[in-house]
Amino acid sequence: MMEQDTIQNFDLKRYLGKWYEIARLDNRFERGLYAVTAEYSMRRDGKVRVVNSGRRGAPDGPVSRAEGKAKPGAPDDPRKPGFLKVSFFWIFYSPYYILEIDPDYQYVLVGGKNRKYLWILSRKPTLPQDITRRLIDKARQSGFDTSGLLFTEQSERTVY
Repeated sequence: MMEQDTIQNFDLKRYLGKWYEIARLDNRFERGLYAVTAEYSMRRDGKVRVVNSGRRGAPDGPVSRAEGKAKPGAPDDPRKPGFLKVSFFWIFYSPYYILEIDPDYQYVLVGGKNRKYLWILSRKPTLPQDITRRLIDKARQSGFDTSGLLFTEQSERTVY
């Protein structure tokens, strides 16, 4: 697996809370989902609870939900402060790279294993186009094929 550079300053506590998916590379576990969100909160065991939700088939379709956990993946490697391991399947963890984050933690660019996974997330259901374009450029410069990027419909009809 090719290593990815992560941000140098990452505050997990500031990252907690709800994020709205603005765009993603297609993946089987989100296929057909609209109004996708990810919510992060601390668990009693020190790991992070991850709840991904979306609407199946339409922005007001039935809710599809997956719950997992995350943990800092490289506590001994100061070069990777923005690296987490995320699991939705018992003991199998996947890398989660924070490639860029707004200083106020209002938007983030996240990469995944082998550059096959990519997400642009925002604290609000929309993100200004200039910021979205800049994050896409950053992803491309980081070796991601952004030609297949899907923009997630976040609708006013959706009840989050």
